[in-house]
Amino acid sequence: MSDQNVRNAGFTPSGIAAGSLASSMMSHEARSSGGGVPSGGPTSTLQGMGAKGTTHSSGFTSSGISGGSKASSMMSKEATSYGGGVPRGGTTSTVQSISMGGKGGRR
Repeated sequence: MSDQNVRNAGFTPSGIAAGSLASSMMSHEARSSGGGVPSGGPTSTLQGMGAKGTTHSSGFTSSGISGGSKASSMMSKEATSYGGGVPRGGTTSTVQSISMGGKGGRR
């Protein structure tokens, strides 16, 4: 289900779908970073997973992050870099939200 939710958000094997949540995220992220989408950010991470269909196998599941997974490692590194917590709107929380069918913290 998590892979399908990522595709439904517009992160597809053929690229980001026009008019989708993914395109909105990409536009917002590009404006926020001065014109480009940063490597390792939510948009690039989700697009990579959407293109390969690896969201679930990476540990981002519809029921949460799997222990010992790539997602778990990503969450731990992000929490460490932010002093112990994963920030709202950060890469881990956004990817997990969308893999569960949410909007990645966007309204």
